[in-house]
Amino acid sequence: MNKPSFDPGFTEKYGSGLSRIINPSGEFNVRRRGTTWRDIHPYLLMINASWPVFWLLIFGGFVVANLVFALIYVKIGVQHLQGADTSTALSRFLSAFFFSAQTFTTVGYGRISPDSVLTNLVASFQALLGLMALAIATGLLFGRFSRPAARLAFSKQMLVAPYQSGTSLQFRVANRRSNNLMEVEARVLLSTVEPMDQGPTRKFRYLTLERRIIQFLPLSWTIVHPIDESSPLFGQGPEFLALHEAEFLITIKAFDDTFNQTVHVRHSYRFDEVVWGARFVPAFEPDAQGEMLLDLSRLSEFAPVQNPGNL
Repeated sequence: MNKPSFDPGFTEKYGSGLSRIINPSGEFNVRRRGTTWRDIHPYLLMINASWPVFWLLIFGGFVVANLVFALIYVKIGVQHLQGADTSTALSRFLSAFFFSAQTFTTVGYGRISPDSVLTNLVASFQALLGLMALAIATGLLFGRFSRPAARLAFSKQMLVAPYQSGTSLQFRVANRRSNNLMEVEARVLLSTVEPMDQGPTRKFRYLTLERRIIQFLPLSWTIVHPIDESSPLFGQGPEFLALHEAEFLITIKAFDDTFNQTVHVRHSYRFDEVVWGARFVPAFEPDAQGEMLLDLSRLSEFAPVQNPGNL
């Protein structure tokens, strides 16, 4: 543990007190404070939002925009909308709202139409805004569908398992989607909190992997770090990982053959997500037709070993 460390971008200054560096969602455990509305990029917000939030924003924006224009038409006077129902206040507002929605989407059924210069001007301006808004919404929808994003499944735990004549640290990954991932590269970074004169300090060390790159990922991949004399885990046990608040930071890079672009995935395991003395159970096998069957529900299955040994 005396090897020199480095800062990969998360700072060594603050050691203890963090729940984890990378959240289960793959996002960094960082919240920003002090930002202003100028720092909010609408495109990033709409692209990165979940699908329910995305549709809620689209629908909410559509309703709010038409409510605003409906109030403008009511203020001008619904009597200037030919064919509108003006018998009650509610019917006047609904007529203005539905005329606004038809103008915004350029549908124009023809039952209600403007018959004054001012209402025609407002309707023309709204139609222009509607065309622009629909174009933006269509572009955002296309951007969300066309954006490459890997969906990798990770085993729920890391295992300290037998490896050749010693032991190793292992975890498994698999592609949840049917697309082809090529030139898959994995990196594992060990983060530990160590006592220093200036206070607890976080140290980072790359772990050597048995195989860092594979050409394709049609099945599961067991990523192995041999625990030998060169490993910072050599001779240590679970108490060591807990004492140093160890977290294993995983970064995986692959080339998406469908989108012809490189994708990145992040994941992490904390010290309490490491199982000692176990071995993964195979997650794939040939079926009756001679095809290989990958069972993603078995990706995290493991079995204890009889003589796990000591690190």
